[in-house]
Amino acid sequence: MIIYNAEIHTMNENREIIENGWIEIEDKKIKAVCPGNPIEVVNTDINAGGRAIYPGFIDAHTHLGLFTSGVGKEGEDCNENSEPCTPQLRVLDAINPLDHSFEEARNAGITTALVAPGSANLIAGSVAAIKTSGKRVDKMLIGTVGMKFSLGENPKMTYSSKGTSPMTRMASASMIREQLKKACDYNDAIQESIVNGTKKPKYDAHCESLQPVIKREIKAHFHCHRADDIFTAMRIANEFNLDYVLVHCSEGYLIADELAAEKASCIVGPMINDRCKPELSNLTPENAAILSKAGVPVAICTDHNETPIEYLAMSAAIAVKNGLDREKAIEAITSGAAHISGVSHRVGSLKKGLDADLVMFDGDPLDIMSSPVLVMIEGETIVNKM
Repeated sequence: MIIYNAEIHTMNENREIIENGWIEIEDKKIKAVCPGNPIEVVNTDINAGGRAIYPGFIDAHTHLGLFTSGVGKEGEDCNENSEPCTPQLRVLDAINPLDHSFEEARNAGITTALVAPGSANLIAGSVAAIKTSGKRVDKMLIGTVGMKFSLGENPKMTYSSKGTSPMTRMASASMIREQLKKACDYNDAIQESIVNGTKKPKYDAHCESLQPVIKREIKAHFHCHRADDIFTAMRIANEFNLDYVLVHCSEGYLIADELAAEKASCIVGPMINDRCKPELSNLTPENAAILSKAGVPVAICTDHNETPIEYLAMSAAIAVKNGLDREKAIEAITSGAAHISGVSHRVGSLKKGLDADLVMFDGDPLDIMSSPVLVMIEGETIVNKM
């Protein structure tokens, strides 16, 4: 299939915009992205009519499918708040891909979402990158890309109400360290058994699940709002040499210079919410702009269902209204989000070899009145309003 007569926003390394070009799709992948007109087109090819094409949008932090829309308590599978550390939980086992929110995501041009457990637990379980189209989540999976960690009010309030640790930020950090140290010791024991031919340590689901984190195969996603919690996340990550990303990072703008010096990455959002708890008292919609101008890589998220996922582009527009460069805002929901999320080898740009995930607009994708006229996921037309 060929899509031609298109304005192509590649969002590649050079942020190249092809004013008139064409995209060839074959076997779910992008085969070519070229300027000018193709030599030949057939009836099944698509004339974009000069419309703009962008990579499919990416929401870098959501709880999509963990709160089934319209169901209430029975549909809540986001927080297993029975013990503070549950790294063995696989978020894939809780995602309901038939939730109406997936359709709303697709209609808004969101083709990939990172789904994480909630923030009640210090270590809550795996983070999965999935496509937003499908009936069976196993087939929608791009990969397990992270492990969810949480600092600040949420784990404190969850467990202090039960009369157990953590009741303070000190206990939160201590318990995370303890679990990471156990995982490191577990790995050392396994390696020693391989070298010396001795008996392997008894299987430990908690430690086993943290192996990809301590080996830097996946990222530690730290839920943190306040500046001191952000620094604690960085302190723990540096102590254990973790590859990490700061999620929410609501007071990041207050310490932007420090984050830039540490080469930290941030997933900012939700943008559409209020100061509903003490650690959000310094919340500002200028956060993304200040971080970006300081040189901090930024992705923008909805934190669905805190903000409905279909408002991802609107969230990016709010960041632009409050000082974020427009191209940086598009980057924050495409290639930048893909890089921060660890999925740029599959999605986020329009270039040869990547998944054929794309979204086409008549107008500005950041305009509240704009909706996609065409959405493709892996070359399959999901939305067509042309």
